[in-house]
Amino acid sequence: MSDALIITLVAEGALSPGDVSAASDVVRGVRAQPVAQSWLEAGDAFDILARGDAKTVRAALEEALPAVDIIVQPGTAPRRKRLIVADMDSTMIQCECIDELADYAGIKAEVAAITEAAMRGELDFAGALKARVALLKGLPVATLDQCRAERVRLMPGAQALVRTMVANGARSLLVSGGFMPFAVPVAREIGFARAIANRLDVEADVLAGTVAEPIVDAAVKKALLEADGTPLAAALAVGDGANDIPMIETAAGAGGLGIAYHAKPKTAAAAMAQVRHGDLTVLLRAQGYRRADWAQA
Repeated sequence: MSDALIITLVAEGALSPGDVSAASDVVRGVRAQPVAQSWLEAGDAFDILARGDAKTVRAALEEALPAVDIIVQPGTAPRRKRLIVADMDSTMIQCECIDELADYAGIKAEVAAITEAAMRGELDFAGALKARVALLKGLPVATLDQCRAERVRLMPGAQALVRTMVANGARSLLVSGGFMPFAVPVAREIGFARAIANRLDVEADVLAGTVAEPIVDAAVKKALLEADGTPLAAALAVGDGANDIPMIETAAGAGGLGIAYHAKPKTAAAAMAQVRHGDLTVLLRAQGYRRADWAQA
C-alpha cells in the first residue's frame, strides 16, 4: 500500500549529508517513492516527502541509521498538532516519582523493580500501583514536597515542546499514573494547561498506603485523549511505558502522532515512531518547527 508520508530525520548538530543520502537510498530500496526533500534545519533535521508503507519505511530507516531519530507520519494529517497529551514520569520529567519517594523510605530497589515490570507491561498497572503505594504507608506527607524539590528535574526540551505548541494554538494535558502533588507543579513549570494524576490518601499528615479511586491508568489516558474533542489526526500523544500504549495507538491510528519517548520495548513497538536519542524537541522537528519558532522558557 502506498501512502503519502512525511519522513523526518533528526540528529541535532550531527545530521550529515551522508545520512540524508543514505536515507534516500533506503526509502527507494523498500520501494517507496521520494517526492521531495529538503533541510528543515541544516545539520539538525531533514524532511523527505514520499509515498510508501510507513511501517516498512520506519523499520528500514531505523536499522540503517541507528544514531538518528526517525519520525514517519501520514502526509495527509495536519503536521502542526493542535493537542498534546503527555505522560509525566520518564517522559516530561527525568525520574519515576514513586521510586524516588521509596528512596526516602529506604525501599527504592524493591519499589523500582515493580515500577520497571509494570512499565514493561509485565504487571497489571493498577495492581502494581496499589502494591507500591502500600509500601509507602507512614511516609510523612512533607516528604512529597521534599522529593519534588530535590529529585524532580524536567526532561530536556519539555518546556520548548509544550510552550511552542501552546503558543501556536494547541491544547495541552499532562496525564500521569503518578501523583497530583508532583503533576500539578510540573505541569505549571512546563506550561501545560491541565494536569490529571492519582491522589494519595492521607491520614494525620502521613501517607495511608492507599490511592484514591478511580485510578488514572491506560484506559483513563486513552479516554482523556478521545474526550478532548480535538480531531485525533491533529493530536500528539507521547509516553514511555506500557500504560501509555492505548493513547499512543489511538492517536497514531487516527493519523495523529503517537510517539514512544526513550520507551520500553512494547511501547516502542506499538508506536508509529520512537525517539531513541534526542530530547523532546524532536517532536517539534516532527511538526516542522525550526529552532527560530521554538518558544523560550
